[in-house]
Amino acid sequence: MNPIVLSIMISSLGLGTILTFIGSHWLLVWMGLEINTLAIIPLMIRQHHPRAVEASTKYFITQATASALLLFASIMNAWTSGEWGLTEMINPTSATLATIALALKIGLAPLHFWLPEVLQGLDLTTGLILSTWQKLAPFAILLQLYPSLNSNLLIFLGILSTMVGGWGGLNQTQLRKILAYSSIAHLGWMISILHYSHNLTQLNLILYIIMTSTTFLLFKTFNSTKINSISSSSSKSPLLSIIALLTLLSLGGLPPLSGFMPKWLILQELTKQNLTIPATIMAMMALLSLFFYLRLCYATTLTMTPNSINMSTSWRTKLSHNLILTTAASLSILLLPITPAILMLMS
Repeated sequence: MNPIVLSIMISSLGLGTILTFIGSHWLLVWMGLEINTLAIIPLMIRQHHPRAVEASTKYFITQATASALLLFASIMNAWTSGEWGLTEMINPTSATLATIALALKIGLAPLHFWLPEVLQGLDLTTGLILSTWQKLAPFAILLQLYPSLNSNLLIFLGILSTMVGGWGGLNQTQLRKILAYSSIAHLGWMISILHYSHNLTQLNLILYIIMTSTTFLLFKTFNSTKINSISSSSSKSPLLSIIALLTLLSLGGLPPLSGFMPKWLILQELTKQNLTIPATIMAMMALLSLFFYLRLCYATTLTMTPNSINMSTSWRTKLSHNLILTTAASLSILLLPITPAILMLMS
């Protein structure tokens, strides 16, 4: 892609998200979401491959449907209340429609079917943008609307997403599909606690973005898109394979890694709100997610690629000093001991 066109698309991607962040009028927020959607489609389709074209088409159709539903919800609210302000969501029907539209935009179950298929058709860099940056604008709206949203609907979407994310990733061999189901499960954790503690949703979103970015950057460094191909990483770069092991375990939520922090705090808050059954279901579904992370860990560090005696030993990958990967990996692994400081900053 032409560098000028690429810079325009990335700038538009940032502009759309910033418009949604600063907007207090429904039409301005909706415009930001539209700019965001239209800016990423050329990045998705730049491979000129049938899978990329199919993924871009599916993404465009689902995002257009969600945007139309969100616009309809905002117009209905303005019609009944006379207010176009984002936080003036008085009509309960409009609030429910807006929740469903935003759930479709970010890929919450049961509106998740587009996400694994779209992510599978993209390269790892565009998949990283889709899994992280594209979640920011819808969550900016949800974090402003949370007092007027239906808490039972949010809990239902959260539990269903953790179940689908756990079950769906079990039988996958493609790394991008595994990361898609991982994304669905993490989004379920975020949305279930939104009504009761929006600070925990923000904390979980930030940590999810850091851990997912680390995972995508590691897979890009290994040049791997399947479980079979990742098994050669330990012989090529032992240090990176250990970092990948710790990052995947952190995504699974094992202590003493960073990923344990949001799960622990969310379960604690749900228990405080007398939501013991949803908390128990989500904790059990986290074990399913942990299983496919352990599969990836096993493939990354505990297996070796089959080499016959006649084959030459593969050269070790020359490590480039990647500051972004180093920082993200450190944050993905080492944040749990400073949990009290993080909670104090966010309160």
